[in-house]
Amino acid sequence: MQIAKSWRRQPSNLRLEGTRCTRCERLDFPAVIRCSSCGGTDQEPYQFCGRAEVVVATTVYEAARDFGEHVPYCAAIVKLEEGLHIAAMITDVEPKEVTVGMKVEMVTRRIAAQGERGPILYAYKFAPLLDIP
Repeated sequence: MQIAKSWRRQPSNLRLEGTRCTRCERLDFPAVIRCSSCGGTDQEPYQFCGRAEVVVATTVYEAARDFGEHVPYCAAIVKLEEGLHIAAMITDVEPKEVTVGMKVEMVTRRIAAQGERGPILYAYKFAPLLDIP
């Protein structure tokens, strides 16, 4: 179970945690050691809010290894409220219903299992933002 524990502890897998440069305030995801803008090495953890907007999306019918059970699924580039663009799967909605501009939020979902008895791996995906009063 060491693999599952290690996976859970990776901030970018279950939480949208990246880094903020203390020199120029650039945000990066996933976390970096050296700022991609100014080259500074003083980075602090940064927790993204998890809300985003779909910028571009496509339906995947031929999946990579370990993703066969998900096809068809929607792969997208989403723009986080903080301004970063990241790649993600869209879940909890039919792929054909995903539209550019759709508001989404980060959720944690199962992405793969290492065989029938191996660890189950979870990661972030994005789901349509629910309008809850």
